[in-house]
Amino acid sequence: MKSLERILLVIGGFFLIVAIAYSVWTTVDQGQPEWVGVVALTLLFVFSGFIAFYLWFERKPFRVKILPEDRLDADVDEAEFELGQFSPWSWWPILLAATVGFAMFGMAVGIWPAFFVAPLVLWGIIGWSFEYYRGHLKH
Repeated sequence: MKSLERILLVIGGFFLIVAIAYSVWTTVDQGQPEWVGVVALTLLFVFSGFIAFYLWFERKPFRVKILPEDRLDADVDEAEFELGQFSPWSWWPILLAATVGFAMFGMAVGIWPAFFVAPLVLWGIIGWSFEYYRGHLKH
């Protein structure tokens, strides 16, 4: 958690520098700051600071039991156990990504193409959810 906290502080500092530079740049270029970008970059700084502060606050109980990712002598098998599984041979994520991408493209162009792709999106979600219930992958 300590390393993640430091990474988020560095990222937050980067966003602060970029927000200041962006506001100065747009003020010089256009005569006034471009508020959407300034607010977005400032909020990125603030939110990464929130998460870093939360991790710093929650790290206090872990001073007694240091997490494996914070120790230099830790082994890989000391970390948390596997929470899920990954099936590299599955075609369902590719189908789902393509259909969701086409549906988003359809909504950008007009809402009507998304209606044609909606059954394929539903088919991809159901197929990916139930791929281990049929065939040779059944358990």
